[in-house]
Amino acid sequence: MNEEMEMEPIAETENFTVVKTIDDNGAVYHIELGGVSLHLMPEEWEEFVVLVKSADK
Repeated sequence: MNEEMEMEPIAETENFTVVKTIDDNGAVYHIELGGVSLHLMPEEWEEFVVLVKSADK
């Protein structure tokens, strides 16, 4: 990753990690789910959070 990129841990479990990075281009949310990595822009992240919360009902 770029050395000038600011990394902010959001959440972590034994198997999953969410990190937010910020650089000159803005924020990106990185979701590590085992062998799958998702890289979401803020609008996509907000929609993903709504999706996960609605699945927990």
